[in-house]
Amino acid sequence: MATYTLGIETSCDETAAAVVRDGKKILSSVVSSSLRYHSRYGGVVPEIAFRKQLETIVQVSDCALKDARLPLQKISALCVTEEPGLLGSLFVGVSFARALALALSRPLVGVNHLYAHIYAGLFGLRDVRFPFMALVVSGGHTSLFYVRDYNRLDLIGETLDDACGEAFDKVAKILGLGYPGGPLIERIAAGGNPKAIEFNCCDTRRPFDFSFSGIKTAVLYRVRALRAGVPLTLKRDIAASFQEAVVRSVAAKSLSACAARKAKLLIVGGGVAANSRLRDFLAQKAEEEGVRAVFAPKELCMDNAAMVAGLGYQLFKKGVIFQP
Repeated sequence: MATYTLGIETSCDETAAAVVRDGKKILSSVVSSSLRYHSRYGGVVPEIAFRKQLETIVQVSDCALKDARLPLQKISALCVTEEPGLLGSLFVGVSFARALALALSRPLVGVNHLYAHIYAGLFGLRDVRFPFMALVVSGGHTSLFYVRDYNRLDLIGETLDDACGEAFDKVAKILGLGYPGGPLIERIAAGGNPKAIEFNCCDTRRPFDFSFSGIKTAVLYRVRALRAGVPLTLKRDIAASFQEAVVRSVAAKSLSACAARKAKLLIVGGGVAANSRLRDFLAQKAEEEGVRAVFAPKELCMDNAAMVAGLGYQLFKKGVIFQP
């Protein structure tokens, strides 16, 4: 008999719901973003985020069930992001899922948002063999995990300052491109020379940690030195050189971690995993070192509830649940 899980994701500015069958088949995935309300501020405003989530969570969940053509009574378990994230936003999702679980007398499964991003990369795999290495690279996190099982993950490296996506946002702001910065940097970098300027990410004391504040500051100083403004050609070169340095740093540390743990599989998820240059470069370098790099589908790189419902199913099977 099939097991259907309903996932709820409200860790940042998205309100998302999805229905997944047996942890593998995505029957529906609905995402409502409040991004346009945050753009004018150059970043996510927590109060705006959770207010919009309060307004939309019921409608988004209804849409997910309708798209899946599944009555609510068929849901076997409720799965919800419980950490990490914006406190108010998490409260909205957890409260809604808890109430729904109580009303249906169904178990409730709490899911770690970062672990769910890893699971997003597993949807296309027929067989998942542990252990493997996982990289979560997003606007709020840059972390390396050695994954022993769905609920046994060792954090072996993380950013010491800015997250990778956060650095992209800040550099985009320095260049006057707008928000969110990741897609804008990637777009303008396509017309630039990645070797025009020598940028570097800072070294870290622990080999698998990351640091992006230094390279962001280097871009800032470069732009400030140009008192007459930054011509478009130079903007392209700065964006391309910045992106290249970040991509190479992330790839080098990820593959170094794979070598240290003798991992032959690297799963990559999170918003920045949608960056085409990162995907191409890391896949190429991984192949050269005998590592298989698997990226989450681009539509599942950003925050979504399908990854929450999928991982929630695996935890539900293991009995990692609590009755609300």
